[in-house]
Amino acid sequence: MRRDKQEAQAQFNRRVFMLGGLGAAAFGGLSLRLYQLQVQQQDRYRLLSDDNQFNFSLQPPSRGTIFDRNGEVIAENRDSYRIFIVPEQSGDPAIVLNRLADFMPLSQNRRERILRDISRSPRFRPVTVAEDVDWETFSRVNLFLPDLPGITPDVGELRAYPMPQAFAHIVGYVQSAPEEVAGDDPLLRHPGFRIGRSGIEGSQDETLRGRAGQLKVEVNATGRVIRELPQQSVAATQGQNIHLSIDARIQRYATERLGAESGAAVCIDVRTGELIALVSNPSFDPNLFVTGISGEDYRALNENDLRPLYNKAIMGLYSPASTIKGAMALAALAKGVITPSERIFCGGSTRLGNREFHCWRRQGHGHVNLHDGIKTSCDLYFYEVAARMGIETMHDMATRLGLGELFDIGIPIPDRARGIFPNEQWKRARYNQGWSTGDTYNTGIGQGYTLVSPLQLAVMTARLATGKAITPTLLRRPDGLDVPDLGLNPDHVRRVHEAMVAVVHEPGGTSHYSLQGLGIDGVQMAGKTGTSQVYSITAEERARGVRSQDDLPWRLRDHGIFVGYAPASNPQYAVSVVIEHGGGGTRAAARPARDILRELVLLDPAGRIGPLPSDAQDLGES
Repeated sequence: MRRDKQEAQAQFNRRVFMLGGLGAAAFGGLSLRLYQLQVQQQDRYRLLSDDNQFNFSLQPPSRGTIFDRNGEVIAENRDSYRIFIVPEQSGDPAIVLNRLADFMPLSQNRRERILRDISRSPRFRPVTVAEDVDWETFSRVNLFLPDLPGITPDVGELRAYPMPQAFAHIVGYVQSAPEEVAGDDPLLRHPGFRIGRSGIEGSQDETLRGRAGQLKVEVNATGRVIRELPQQSVAATQGQNIHLSIDARIQRYATERLGAESGAAVCIDVRTGELIALVSNPSFDPNLFVTGISGEDYRALNENDLRPLYNKAIMGLYSPASTIKGAMALAALAKGVITPSERIFCGGSTRLGNREFHCWRRQGHGHVNLHDGIKTSCDLYFYEVAARMGIETMHDMATRLGLGELFDIGIPIPDRARGIFPNEQWKRARYNQGWSTGDTYNTGIGQGYTLVSPLQLAVMTARLATGKAITPTLLRRPDGLDVPDLGLNPDHVRRVHEAMVAVVHEPGGTSHYSLQGLGIDGVQMAGKTGTSQVYSITAEERARGVRSQDDLPWRLRDHGIFVGYAPASNPQYAVSVVIEHGGGGTRAAARPARDILRELVLLDPAGRIGPLPSDAQDLGES
């Protein structure tokens, strides 16, 4: 019995000893491991702990501001209250969105769209719920934030265009980067970041965009931000500002002057090529595109017969009509096929084979020299001149003056906007047909296959006015820019100038009675009208009583065109105006062009004209 107790005690002692040894070994191992973790590897685990405790939040940069030549703001940034959802922090996003709808307007369609966006994105990436919300809604969501897991209110920036209608086609607009552009770029993937999609915003996007920064934030175990640590962050770099050559005063005035007409106006500094105004009318509001234009609004713009989304100033193509007669006269003088004093008879029409070619003045102009040919815009004079010099001479002068040329103005111009100034090679390649004298006649008066843009017409006019190879731009250039000479004969240029002044200031000029000059003492203008034919009234229609443009539907009426420059004695500014289906240059385009030229002379954005008569500020009505 005693022996049994001794054996039991010994067994118990052995077990206690073994358990104690095992405990001591475990404790020693644990102590050793703690020593390794807390002493030997403390630096490593401090970094891991920091990584768990701190996050870096990407900070989009502020976009650069766009100014006109005088520092007036054309595109800027404004504060915007917005709300994101981070799917991985929200549990079931659908439940959170339903709960969020109690505190802010959130339609079922909008919720479904957000859920689609969530399904297409990594769960850690924020998805936009709403942008540009009002302060009351924003503050209410912030108040109930503890009940809205994954919802992140944010104050960011939105692009704003204070003069939307006047500058839409120049400045363009910004939008969220599409998938194929964004790729894996975290900045472009940021839900609040936007890139330029057209106009200056698009072409100068890299300059305006800036560089992203990183904001260090302390978060809790669920990822909610506890505090920001700006002193340990990398600040975003704001995008560069851009100053355009456009004068906002002239741009607004030209837009208002075109009114409800569909067309374009281009104003250019003939010394530097800086574009002072570039108007396409009607226009649109680029602010609609910033947060995503609705399908209904986009359809209304896209289906509008007046094409408000289309930049007519640089992409619209029209037959230049009689506006190129000055260029054709220069070509003929250079070729030596006419002299300034030679007279050609205009009886109202001429026959070529079995076809009759008419002058716009059916009773004819009688005997006409170069000066009167341009002044009265005599078609028969230019039929004869064109036939004498041939299409290649005409083509060479037209391209020398900028027709058919694509210009790098600071925004992309598609190749189709190059237009056409045809020659024999072009027709053979396009239609597999030879060139005819009838083609030469039509080209000599700016009709037929010839198509040019309002921008090209303005460049042609600036080159005629100066004899220099002016190239247009929307970006500022130094006033002392060295512009190459075109090599034109100064006497030939002078004679064309005098004839273009006569168009406005001499009796018999095609716009003399409608314009009678700028209305500024001592300042003359030079110009040329053009009526770009759209549709020929048939004999059957005439028999039904269709006599004039007014009897045709709007879309079949001729385009009205006018080009001009001022002051005529020392040219500084040139304009081209196209009024679509306006019925004729004198009727539709001459007065808007004259008024815009007058505003240019009065405001003188380049500061070269000097003092004007004191009564010049009274614009009056005409």
